[in-house]
Amino acid sequence: MGTAVDDAAAAEFHAFFEAHYAELARLAHLLTGEADAADDLAADALLALWHRWDRVREAGHPVAYARGVVANLARTRIRSAVRERRRIALFWGPRGGGDGGATDGPDVPAVVDVQEALRRLPFRKRACVVLRHAFDLSERDTSLVLGISVGTVKSQTSRGVAELQRLLGSETPAARVRVAVAAQRSGGDR
Repeated sequence: MGTAVDDAAAAEFHAFFEAHYAELARLAHLLTGEADAADDLAADALLALWHRWDRVREAGHPVAYARGVVANLARTRIRSAVRERRRIALFWGPRGGGDGGATDGPDVPAVVDVQEALRRLPFRKRACVVLRHAFDLSERDTSLVLGISVGTVKSQTSRGVAELQRLLGSETPAARVRVAVAAQRSGGDR
């Protein structure tokens, strides 16, 4: 009888995996900005879910739980990368003179690089903007995923969109930022 339960749980998890893996990988990609890391983070999140599948499926919101695990793994990856960059900068930083990397300005401002702008946002703002606009989650669902209050979701989303507008140029209206972020969800380029 234990095998039938195990087989049922495995089948249910397999169906969950098939239905949500691509979405979790897109979320990881939007949060980290790294396409290569996205698949790894989604796989790691699903592995963590599998180890706790009995509790996760009884919780009532397995997709929200999975998104939260991806967000936490992405946050950990970003923090590790920042620490590593700081270590490298301290060791290999410029020693006098210019670094030769300065530019006069952008050559072609016609193409909006939303992913680069998203990478520049602090993690919580980025996560709120991505979950609200790219994944069309409600404020409540976003708060469940990130483990923060609905009010924090509202303020972080608003501030994140405003910062994206600033990063992308003042002529970029908020609606265009939302459309561009949503286009990243579907893999389209704007």
